[in-house]
Amino acid sequence: MPRKSNTPPAPATQEREVQTAKQRFSIIGNSQALLAAIERAVKVAPIDLSVLVTGESGSGKEFFPKIIHAFGARKHKKYIAVNCGAIPEGTIDSELFGHEKGSFTGAISARKGYFEEADGGTIFLDEVAELPLTTQARLLRVLETGEFLKVGSSVVQKTDIRVVAATNVDLLKAVEKGKFREDLYYRLSTIQIHVPNLHDRGEEDIMLLSRKFAHDFSEKYMTAPVTFGPEARRYMSLYRWPGNVRELRALVQSLATMSEEETITMQDLPQYMQAQSPLPQGSVSFRQPMREAVAELERNMIMAALTETGSTYKAARRLKVSQSTIVRKAQRYKIGLVEIAHK
Repeated sequence: MPRKSNTPPAPATQEREVQTAKQRFSIIGNSQALLAAIERAVKVAPIDLSVLVTGESGSGKEFFPKIIHAFGARKHKKYIAVNCGAIPEGTIDSELFGHEKGSFTGAISARKGYFEEADGGTIFLDEVAELPLTTQARLLRVLETGEFLKVGSSVVQKTDIRVVAATNVDLLKAVEKGKFREDLYYRLSTIQIHVPNLHDRGEEDIMLLSRKFAHDFSEKYMTAPVTFGPEARRYMSLYRWPGNVRELRALVQSLATMSEEETITMQDLPQYMQAQSPLPQGSVSFRQPMREAVAELERNMIMAALTETGSTYKAARRLKVSQSTIVRKAQRYKIGLVEIAHK
């Protein structure tokens, strides 16, 4: 019987698989950094090891666990995605590992956790840095032995599962601060995939995505799709895009809704975008006093952080300021915190 070859796929085969992954998961973009990340996901998919996906919030990290699952040996088994940051600390162990009846107030019946439900398949742990240290210890045990305990149980259970985790946090810094276990970090990061931010992907990808979002909006609301003039494209390519693809989608939808013209010009773009774009000397606009421009930039950054994270605490971490600063400036700029939290 012939032995299975360990020879890596030929470049042409890898290129076809990358294109297949892009089409299957509707990934838009042709930048080398993006294609390299997709190629890496396809390449490691058959290797049954843990994977850590890193990148900024809104950059599209959620696509990569799906690629790994779809191109791996577990593709016919369950795929479960869990947002660790959205589950309260008091219930995260129950959600992940299950619980027995009566193990805590409100546990009126036994319940399977995600690790039991996804047995044989893949589990995606998004925002893994948000896990409490006690839960990190439980996760480490699963990765090392495949064993776990339900909350309120002393019976050891086994699971055969592939773990893919994602984070926008520098986990090594979190390890230094004692917020993330070093042994868990090395277990999770056996293979790492970095997803590039939108700004680094370049103008071509930014405009491809912009046209896609404009087309989707026009189809949904039966309007003519907006296009982008040369100066608008230039400003958009220079802008930092802290919210990445998510921020771009929101901007295009806003422009498509409010613009009276089909072609978006530089004047249609928000002031904060123009203020953050490093324009050559002599091309700076003085249509707005500096104090007003800075205030508008600050307000929009706080609004974007609150909308994206849903809490003043996480928004403060994102912007690297104190929570009290976020609350105080939200009051100054009349940003409704309750309204933001429910968007």
